[in-house]
Amino acid sequence: MKIQLLHKFEDIISVDNLLSAWQEFIRGKRNKYDVQEFSLCLMDNIFNLHEELAHHTYCHGPYQFFNISDPKPRNIHKATMRDRLLHRAIYRILYPLFDKTFMADSYSCRKNKGTHKALDRFRYFAGRASHNHTRTCFVLKCDIKKFFANIDQDILIRILGRHIGDFEILALIKEIISSFHTTKLGIGLPLGNLTSQLLVNIYMHEFDVYMKQELRVKYYLRYADDFVILSDSEEYLKILISRIKFFLEQKLHLNLHENKVYIKTYASGVDFLGWIHFPHYRQLRTSTKRKILRNTRYFPRPQTINSYRGLLSHGNAHKLYARIKECR
Repeated sequence: MKIQLLHKFEDIISVDNLLSAWQEFIRGKRNKYDVQEFSLCLMDNIFNLHEELAHHTYCHGPYQFFNISDPKPRNIHKATMRDRLLHRAIYRILYPLFDKTFMADSYSCRKNKGTHKALDRFRYFAGRASHNHTRTCFVLKCDIKKFFANIDQDILIRILGRHIGDFEILALIKEIISSFHTTKLGIGLPLGNLTSQLLVNIYMHEFDVYMKQELRVKYYLRYADDFVILSDSEEYLKILISRIKFFLEQKLHLNLHENKVYIKTYASGVDFLGWIHFPHYRQLRTSTKRKILRNTRYFPRPQTINSYRGLLSHGNAHKLYARIKECR
């Protein structure tokens, strides 16, 4: 049965919801300059935002652009403070509804999911697909080319319309979606918006349903635009590639990255979510090891050390863990 949003437009734009969104937003951000500036006239800013939304005069502001390497170069788009507050207010209403519809093996930007659970699920699937390591396990690894930059906004809005009957809510979300585009009008979502994290999961849920209900793929898991399928049949995985390509291109207007689609045996090592996976252990990518050593060479912050210790505890990295442990 199709799940419908029961909340109304007034629930999203209410002062109470905006205040709750603010309390969630400022966690860990109180020292940011734009957060402090906004908080100086907090209630005035919230009431002004509420009035604009209630009278349908709200317009999404421009974005600031900057680049990061995490580890590959990414273009981040940062909205204004009041727009980010609205993103949070919308997210806290929409997320509980849509999260119920997502498949269990979608792990990106979801509560009680995340990278580490995806890694453990991969290991579990590998054990099942290999019949407890008694047969060769093959892994089809895929990556979508320029994922955020190629989201078709019209398709996304049509998907949202199946679950959101309130025209005003849909119009507000459309205002946010259309506030950004890449080289072509109507294409792309900003990498940096909280709403984008939810919207891409809604978009890719169409693909998840196709994989699980149409193709009946048993051992499939996805983290954002990275996904893997495990099987004891290499031929089966080869057949799936053409079907996957067809669905992504025809239904979602997305393309697989031609250089990042491959089938490997589990025993030879599979690169997934920053780790190289083998039947009885996993190890960090060499590039990640170098980055960790570089970032902990000269007087690293305690938060940095603790973060890396947490990362390394999820795989076989005893020597590197010992070197990080010595950092003070």
